[in-house]
Amino acid sequence: MQFDDDLIACAEAVQKGDSDRFLAAMAAPVEARAVLFALYAFNLEISRAPWASQESMIAEMRVQWWRDVGAEIAAGGPVRRHYVATPLTRLVDRSAARAIDAMAEARRWDIYRDPFEDEAAFDAYIDATAGGLMWMAAASLGAADEAVVRDYAYAAGLAAFMRAIPELEAQHRVPLLDGTSAGLVALAERGLDRLAAARRRRGAVSPAARAALLPGWQAEALLLQVRAEPERVGAGALGVSEFRRRISLMWQAGSGRW
Repeated sequence: MQFDDDLIACAEAVQKGDSDRFLAAMAAPVEARAVLFALYAFNLEISRAPWASQESMIAEMRVQWWRDVGAEIAAGGPVRRHYVATPLTRLVDRSAARAIDAMAEARRWDIYRDPFEDEAAFDAYIDATAGGLMWMAAASLGAADEAVVRDYAYAAGLAAFMRAIPELEAQHRVPLLDGTSAGLVALAERGLDRLAAARRRRGAVSPAARAALLPGWQAEALLLQVRAEPERVGAGALGVSEFRRRISLMWQAGSGRW
């Protein structure tokens, strides 16, 4: 698919604002990149909306704007003009676009400073944000089992969330129910269990849809780090070497195994 000005702007936004997903999109087959760049640019927009203003009402309005876009896409009618919403309208699977509503609702947590109510609320946040995005990408690219995609996305989203914990705490948020070493280890193990569950059913994700899973290429390594050295989370020290980061992405993209 030829990139128009909107898609070029989406790709540039992802390159500047989400280097991991930019690398994942560039490692994907050429024919998948338009879908991925539109969705990853959308994810940037909706994830930034809660932080756009210290006034909660303004932040709520920004999140609601994207919720309305999702409803317009899912309904199949006219969608408001926007450099992300416009290409998203023609590229994303309409049925899967219903996930935008849950994504927007989950992002309301980012506006306020209340802790998650319980483990179920935390899991719902990860599933709605990381799971919703990955599911829309997979469904828009090819056949895939939603439960398998969401299991894999949970592990990827959890790993990304743990990397963000120092910044969340600096913004006076309460990101974890149990921030002790034991709590972090238990959380990492839950993510690794979901990853293992997804891998047991690899065949349920078609080759065409596998490009949607590429952003999770670091999840296992990061969650294993948390399990082995939970103190890395608070220190903001989760991560692998640049060489390993790129080589592991190339391996996943080339082999199709995740």
